[in-house]
Amino acid sequence: MPRRRTSSSSSSSTAPSAAPATPRNRTPQPVRVRRRSFGDFVKAFLAFVVLLALVVGVPLALAVTVGWPLPNGAPGLDWLQREITVQTFLHILTVIVWLAWAQFAACVLVEVKAALSGVGVPGRVPGSGPSQLLARQLVAALLLVGATAASLTPGLSQLGQSLEGNQKPAVAAAQQTPGLFAQQQEQAASTANALAEQAGQAGQAAARADGGASAANGDTKYYRIQPPEGRHHDSLWEVADRHLGDGRRYKEIFELNKDRVQPDGSKLSEASLIRPGWIMEMPGDARGGELVEMPDEAPNVSEQVQQQISDYARTGGDHAQGGGGAQGGGDAHVSLPEQRPAPTPATPVTPATPAPGPATGGQHATPAAEESGRSFGLPEALLAAPLLAAGLLGALGRRRRQALWHSALGAVGGRRGMEPPTPTGDAQDVQDALLVGADPDGVRLLDRSLRGLAASLAAESRALPVVYAAWMGGNGDLHLQLAQPAGKPPTPWQVGQDQTFWMLARADAERYEDAETAAPYPGLVSLGTMDDSRLLLNLEAVPGLVSLSGAEADRAAVFASVAAELATNGWSDRMTITLVGFGEDLTPLAPNRIRHLDGFEDLFETMSAETRQRRGALGAAGHDSVLTGRTGPAQHTRWAPHLVLLAAQPSDEDALRLAELAADAGRLGIGYLVGTEGTDLPGAAWEMEITGGGKLLAPLLGLELEAQLLPAAQQLAVVELFTDADPERGPGGPANTPPFLVDISEQGRPAVYARLVGSYEIIGLDTPDGDRSAQLHEALALLLLHREGVHPRVLASALWPRGVTEDVRDALLERLRAWLGTDPDGTPRLGTDATGRLTLAKSVVSDLDVLRSLYYEATQGRGVDSRQVRGRLLTDALVLVRGPLLADRPEGRYRWLTHEIIDAQLPLLVADTGLALSEFHLERGRAEKAIEALNAALRTAPADERLWHELLRATHATEDADRLRALAADLIGRSGARGLPPRTEALLDELLPTWRDGVAAAG
Repeated sequence: MPRRRTSSSSSSSTAPSAAPATPRNRTPQPVRVRRRSFGDFVKAFLAFVVLLALVVGVPLALAVTVGWPLPNGAPGLDWLQREITVQTFLHILTVIVWLAWAQFAACVLVEVKAALSGVGVPGRVPGSGPSQLLARQLVAALLLVGATAASLTPGLSQLGQSLEGNQKPAVAAAQQTPGLFAQQQEQAASTANALAEQAGQAGQAAARADGGASAANGDTKYYRIQPPEGRHHDSLWEVADRHLGDGRRYKEIFELNKDRVQPDGSKLSEASLIRPGWIMEMPGDARGGELVEMPDEAPNVSEQVQQQISDYARTGGDHAQGGGGAQGGGDAHVSLPEQRPAPTPATPVTPATPAPGPATGGQHATPAAEESGRSFGLPEALLAAPLLAAGLLGALGRRRRQALWHSALGAVGGRRGMEPPTPTGDAQDVQDALLVGADPDGVRLLDRSLRGLAASLAAESRALPVVYAAWMGGNGDLHLQLAQPAGKPPTPWQVGQDQTFWMLARADAERYEDAETAAPYPGLVSLGTMDDSRLLLNLEAVPGLVSLSGAEADRAAVFASVAAELATNGWSDRMTITLVGFGEDLTPLAPNRIRHLDGFEDLFETMSAETRQRRGALGAAGHDSVLTGRTGPAQHTRWAPHLVLLAAQPSDEDALRLAELAADAGRLGIGYLVGTEGTDLPGAAWEMEITGGGKLLAPLLGLELEAQLLPAAQQLAVVELFTDADPERGPGGPANTPPFLVDISEQGRPAVYARLVGSYEIIGLDTPDGDRSAQLHEALALLLLHREGVHPRVLASALWPRGVTEDVRDALLERLRAWLGTDPDGTPRLGTDATGRLTLAKSVVSDLDVLRSLYYEATQGRGVDSRQVRGRLLTDALVLVRGPLLADRPEGRYRWLTHEIIDAQLPLLVADTGLALSEFHLERGRAEKAIEALNAALRTAPADERLWHELLRATHATEDADRLRALAADLIGRSGARGLPPRTEALLDELLPTWRDGVAAAG
């Protein structure tokens, strides 16, 4: 049977060649395609004249006027002794001109060859950056009016882009920062975008025509998406890599199958969202043995599959072929950097991995939710904001730990609200969204990369460059867009697509260690995504005001997102965030960072004084900007940024005063983001608009982002989480009761008992299959630590931090249900509550549940009225403590514990139990028993100062002075160079007045 061959126009010159390396999975916004005008013909003619003059005219002129400058024979030793004359200099200059001409001629040949062959980005001629750029622009202008312009697009679509031959092309917006970029680059960028659009349309039309004819003849190849094997999942990138020889051709497969109905009734809408069993039409040059199946040549598959392929083939002429284009530029200050394909395309298929190849860490949404438009009750705004979610989650954990310590130090013995309130309703959904959407690894890499850059520049005695924006690519690479070229970046940073981009590959960023230096760019804040790259704008570096127009509610969502991320991000040390006219309720997120002002007059008075103060401080320190000070000896002092968010529309008079105030703000580390109802704001350096559809537009910057938002409902829920965790709030009634109490009587013996405090053991269940055992144990541990219930997406993000498909997650849940089994009455031990969260039956219990219940009964239940019962319950509780939580957990697993506060709760609970039991024994005069209880608690909570104080008192009660001196010496040895805490010193002064003499003698 004849097999279709994909023509060059459809397999090489279509979207994959002109699209960015990390594909745009959202609806593309095509650029305008200009018709060829008289001016284009004039430009082409002038380009021809210039090329003719440079390539032919220059050597002819040299040959006629100067001739051959090199000697005709080998020079002798006397040549070195000859007198240097003017003619010698002319010969040297002629050699240089000949070499420059040869280099430019090579650039022209490389560019023409790339354009005619359609191979994509031309090869790089060594040391010829400006020359090759000029050659590229001249060749582009010459070929713009040619009859075969569309077919030449792969070689021309990168005009004005990177000259790095090892980087994959991306159609980027033009970078037209005033004074830094020539007018020719704007023309080249618009030409490239127009050609890319023409080529995309021509290639798609050819693919549709060819695909329809081939499908009608039944000679098209097909491939069935394979089911997952272990942690490996099939992807379009891998399919293209295996059967087309290049993973970057996945886009061809996507275009052939987009929006076609699959056997299960669903459709392929995004390149990263594929399911096992789906059928993919393949380009005609696909290879791969039995994996590439023909409808009539598939002897190794069932008749049902053959019928599915035949049915799918009949849909070939109906599906739409989507085109894509990048928005071209104008006077752009911020542009999208080029992306390189990740080296390993085998990543789980998830919305967190926007392309089938490169992986994006930290986002864990499951594809079925995205495909059907459902979010399982979780706010999509936070799921799509991984850096914001990570910052909020980290700040919330710190707030809850602080609250635990505040309550723990309030008194000795008795209940002090150790259990934080369990969120409900919207607050619970927001907390789950934070757990699912957070990308703590991305925050860590960003912080280490920026601090590492600052440390490297300081070591070279170089100042920090002014950075307008940072792009975090889908493959994990970090691109910094500089205000102007700043020379060669320090290793391992590299020059990006031009001299105003510095790039750091993810693999190099992961090798960075923590650097002892100030955060260099604390004013970076996420605005949204474009072409699967996340833009962070450096608000403090903008030379003037940044205005944001749009509907009031939409502006408020952007302002809330910016304020929340600035207040909680992990890549800054200190800053001040002033909110004017909004956000008074956001203060609990970071009371030490956020302040609120009611109106413009208060703002003007405050900022006028601070502007004068910063100017004076910079002058006195001899710095030209705050960036200079951040890497010098004055770091950590005066150079923290001050970012002002003004949501209300200022009056005309106030706008002029504000523009005057912000004229020198970028140098002083002060940034202004101002909300406006229109687009005319005096002094606005950058103008942005938020649309009702969630798009953040900046036409002059060449940006069209999927905006990062924090809508009002999610904002209130986030604030509720932080308010409930406020350490200054007194413990309430519900917070005093553990979330799950166990029947500690003999009749309450559980069916399944898990030991978590110490080594992990499970009693009452058979050992699961070896390949699944670790995963099932981890899932059960997570459920046991959250008796209130766990959202399925939270469970999936905990077990698969890089993302997982819904069918794999559901398969694990079924195995978990089968492993846990049912109670005697037939009730499954793994159930689902009314909100869809996974819950465990009361017959499944952990030793941590028992420990909490015993302590609760001893201090607030039956033990309150009976000393004998209290002593027995406290003793039983302390016996359960065998070490730290999950002491033998395997490396690489249980990473979700970093988001939990159980690591702070357990030591406090053990310490409280030991203190209460010690108090019980001391009341009876049993000092030795009290010491035994305190030592047992110290094995799990060795840093708890309260235990050491009680141990000193109990040892003093034995009236053994030598034993007390030995304990004091042990404490002094443990304290190290920091010395003893003041309260411990005061207690030793009371119990052992001569302890300082022993320290002096030892010294």
